Amino acid sequence: MKIFLQRLMLPLIILHIIILMGVAGYMLIENYSFLQALYMTTLAITTVGFREVKTLSPDGQLFTVVLLIISWAALAFILARLTQFVISGEVNQYFKNRKLMRDIEKLKDHVIVCGFGRNGRQAARTLQMHNEPFIVIEKNPETLEEYMKDHPEVLFMNGDGTDDENLRKAGVGRAKALITALPADADNVFIVLSARTMNPGIRIISRASDSATMPKLKKAGADNVILPDKIGGTHMATLVSKPDVIEFIDYISGEEGESINVESVPYDELPAHVKDKPLHDVMSWNKTGVNCIGIKNGEGKFVINPPEDTIITKGMKVIVLGTRPQIDKMRKNLGA
Repeated sequence: MKIFLQRLMLPLIILHIIILMGVAGYMLIENYSFLQALYMTTLAITTVGFREVKTLSPDGQLFTVVLLIISWAALAFILARLTQFVISGEVNQYFKNRKLMRDIEKLKDHVIVCGFGRNGRQAARTLQMHNEPFIVIEKNPETLEEYMKDHPEVLFMNGDGTDDENLRKAGVGRAKALITALPADADNVFIVLSARTMNPGIRIISRASDSATMPKLKKAGADNVILPDKIGGTHMATLVSKPDVIEFIDYISGEEGESINVESVPYDELPAHVKDKPLHDVMSWNKTGVNCIGIKNGEGKFVINPPEDTIITKGMKVIVLGTRPQIDKMRKNLGA
């Protein structure tokens, strides 16, 4: 964008230089006032043919000839440059980029997806399905153009996710999560380090190709590290041994596009009158039809099908299952 502005400003700078040169020349050669010199310079540049302020001296006539030639050359250059901008689409691209940056500046508590390969696209589809605001950073413009044909509403940045400046432009300081799905593990480590430095509180999920990279990504600051090949193999094998279970998990996780959602409700989001109360009281308050399928205690351990007398205390999260309307109604009750 800066380069475009510099190239666009060049014709204007040349025009101003010619005007200043003409005004100075007429004031020095013909002793014109500033207004008279500006008037004569304007006549010469625009070639409109109005009457001269007064009869020019031979030196003034020669200066006017030189000024006319320079003006014509500059005008041809300016017109050629503006035509190039229009034909190449640079002007349109500039305004598109400006709109994109304005839209990004409005984002808050969003997700940044770095890399738009197979895993990045799957993450984007799932985020869209759950109405999570997100922005994609991808350096291959062809990959972006292909997806944008069917999804023009998605925010994209054409750039390298390993560049700290691109992360800043994507609003990493305001984002709630970052998913890095680049094919090279070294690039993912670099992005994790940068994002963790720029936003210590952001949640980072990273892809890894090699299991040996997992400890490095964890040390760099990744909260979760995913091995797609390992998960895919496990998923396929389990479909053989427990097909109904896996199909049900796919169903409730939204992989099949169904309307069943699993949601976690942190202790801090609960109404004051049900905090530090039994799970029965929490689930009975303003019932929306959701069901508790587990809790996550303060130590990060999960309890499946917890007893109704379990006290929900600070640091705990309640995991609930329900349809999308039920979940939406529950979140509305919580003021989310």
